Amino acid sequence: MNFIERVLRFLFWLLVLSWSAWLLKKALGWMMNKAIGPAPEGGYGSENAVGNAQDGLTPRKLVRDPVCGVYVAEVLAIPLREGGELLHFCSTECRDKYAANMQRIAANG
Repeated sequence: MNFIERVLRFLFWLLVLSWSAWLLKKALGWMMNKAIGPAPEGGYGSENAVGNAQDGLTPRKLVRDPVCGVYVAEVLAIPLREGGELLHFCSTECRDKYAANMQRIAANG
């Protein structure tokens, strides 16, 4: 009977532990959704998207900064229209570096 008691005790604590982990996951997910706020309406396309419809999050298109190479969400990026092309930057510093570099290239020839 000692062996059966140990097996039953192990199964009981395994059940308690798995239920606690599930409950903690749900609570943390609820708190994160509450802290972030509601997702904006409308999608941005499926390529280079973060999140998915199964999570309840709206996918956001990622764009690459041409100066430092960082990927940033299109809605958060700083745009610059250069010769009919729309470029996105992660910060105003990267945008200013790019603009200064383009002016220097234009001045040299």
